Amino acid sequence: MPRRRETTARQERLGVELRKLREAAGLKALEAAALVGSSSAQMSQIESGIAGVSEERVRSLAAHYSCADEELVGALVAMATDRTRGWWEKYQGLLPTPFLDLAELEHHCTYRLDVEFLHVPGLFQTEDYARAVSSYRFPKLPSKELELRVGHRMERKVIIEGPNPTPYELVIHEAALRIRAVDRAAMRTQLGRILELSEADHITVRVIPFDLDGFGGASNAMMYAGGAVPKLDTAVRDAPHGAGFIDSEAQLGAFRTLFRMLESESLEPTRSRDFIHQLAKEL
Repeated sequence: MPRRRETTARQERLGVELRKLREAAGLKALEAAALVGSSSAQMSQIESGIAGVSEERVRSLAAHYSCADEELVGALVAMATDRTRGWWEKYQGLLPTPFLDLAELEHHCTYRLDVEFLHVPGLFQTEDYARAVSSYRFPKLPSKELELRVGHRMERKVIIEGPNPTPYELVIHEAALRIRAVDRAAMRTQLGRILELSEADHITVRVIPFDLDGFGGASNAMMYAGGAVPKLDTAVRDAPHGAGFIDSEAQLGAFRTLFRMLESESLEPTRSRDFIHQLAKEL
């Protein structure tokens, strides 16, 4: 397979998972390469995402690694053979690569879990809100790049507003609903947008109010994307230049548990909608 000029997070994840299977089998890269008639250099390129890998080779490696998880192998084959060119490709070279990686991750995810404490999550943001949040930085972004970032964020909404919406659960703290990143009128519109989306069958919104006693979890914001199989789930760490992906199985399990903890402490969906509606009336 030819080498790629630039790898995507999805391609790198495929390599990481193949390496995990090899290491679980107790094989070195040179030993694995010999089993499929390859070289240790090519195996290194495959495991780093630099070189592509065919369906036949993925299945051959999985067999040599004694991987009996057919669902996982099938998901890895899908990653290896995927040729999707999504809407995010038009931002290639215009926005940092992590922005494109996030859009691709969302395109393929089977569900999304978000926890927010200070901002309305990106998938729920209005254009005014997104522009205000993206522009509040120093040094300021050039106006062209700012508008590109806002446009990219608006297009990401396709996963919850498109024809085949992704199941989405949000736990949001009252602070994020009260901080006025925009003026009163625009914030009222933003809260109205959250209410509108919360009525969709595939979306669940829960609020953690300020007056919840004994709540010490305000540092645990997260984005979590479900994979084709649980081992391919991804947690996302937000950052000024994009997003960092977490694939450690132990950490993923901790994130899932943490989300359910926060969910259990929040208001149930109907009360949450009433709560947001009251906040909007107060503006």
